[in-house]
Amino acid sequence: MNPISKLLKALPPGTAMVAGGTAVLGAASYIHLAVAGHSLSKADMAGVSVLWTLVMSVGIGLFFPIEQELTRIVAARAVRGEGAAPVLRKAGLLTAGILAVVIGALALFAGPIADRLFQGDRQLVAVLGAAFAGMALCYLTRGVLAGTGRFTAYGSQLAVDGGLRIALAFACALAGLHSALAFSLILVVAPFVALLVTLAPTRGAARPGGPIATRELVRGLGPLTASTLLAQVVVNAAVMSTQLLEPTRTELIAGLLSALVLARVPLFVFGSLQASLLSGLSTVVAAGDHQGFARMLRKACLVVLGLGAVGGVPAVLIGPWLIEVLFGATPGQLGHLDFLWFAIGTTCYMLAMVLGQAQMVLHKHRAQLVCWVFGTAVLLGITLVPGDIALRVGLAYAIGSLATAAAMLLTLRGAVERRRTTAPVPNGHLTEV
Repeated sequence: MNPISKLLKALPPGTAMVAGGTAVLGAASYIHLAVAGHSLSKADMAGVSVLWTLVMSVGIGLFFPIEQELTRIVAARAVRGEGAAPVLRKAGLLTAGILAVVIGALALFAGPIADRLFQGDRQLVAVLGAAFAGMALCYLTRGVLAGTGRFTAYGSQLAVDGGLRIALAFACALAGLHSALAFSLILVVAPFVALLVTLAPTRGAARPGGPIATRELVRGLGPLTASTLLAQVVVNAAVMSTQLLEPTRTELIAGLLSALVLARVPLFVFGSLQASLLSGLSTVVAAGDHQGFARMLRKACLVVLGLGAVGGVPAVLIGPWLIEVLFGATPGQLGHLDFLWFAIGTTCYMLAMVLGQAQMVLHKHRAQLVCWVFGTAVLLGITLVPGDIALRVGLAYAIGSLATAAAMLLTLRGAVERRRTTAPVPNGHLTEV
């Protein structure tokens, strides 16, 4: 068996179907930012960099937990033969409420936000709110698609989103647009179109079923949302910390985003594992197969370590040169050592995400939150130490991610061992693929 076949066999069912869409969406991030970097001034690119970072941090932090909880609950209901429609309705109302609060806050504080983050451009604040709306709706539908195992539709939504980002970025460049607003609107148009394309399979996946108690949906959502927000703080803190602590260094801010996007290539690939992993872990636990749970978790961690090595080594070796060629970064802003910290941080961050999903499935949402609080505290402590800002934010990302993953491993080790030794495995359980 060749290495690729072994890798695919180690992953949960559905991973390969999502991988194509994730690859397109991941490539879109690079192409979108690369085209923008060559089309915009450094000041305008800094604004796009901050907006992109907010969408990919705050937006994911607020709405990705809804997808995760939907995936977990819907997958468990599918094992019991229950439909997903009641879960989707309640989750939709919850999503609408969160979105209303977020957009209301953006409208209320539009002036200060624009002055502090976007050099006074309130149009980018409006784009930020619209991008949050598209992201919220996409995550809502993806939770149902992943929970019911409809990974072809899931991957299609990712591919359409990514494909449009690529096409629209090139369209802006060919049209001679040098506007931060134009390149920012791509983050609004693409997800809404992708959502429309996959509405039909989402409706098909939402079969009628028994009611779901509101408590079942929201009891873990608060800690999970806080955990995800802190996770996004850890993975995106380098850009935002530099913007807040040294806002005049626009060239470094744009360079940091380019470097982090490059160093996080494995993280985009990891996205194809994440949705199917949570669905797979939820399914085997619901079926009582706790030995299968431990095996799947162990294999996922090994895959993540492999991804980190495959993506991290090239980033360290040629990263400083690549960000100049691909993204138009100013030479000399970042070096090989900076990329080493980013690569280590990305690998540890992926491990933390895998272990965090295991905590979710075992209903250890609060333990997950404590681990992210610990990692974020470590990150902030290192960031605030005097010294070169680029070195500080790189070290903070690496050590903060490592601290989080180590804490999660400690909370899981005993729990998995207890379940493996005390929980019986029923006949006819779903076998791991």
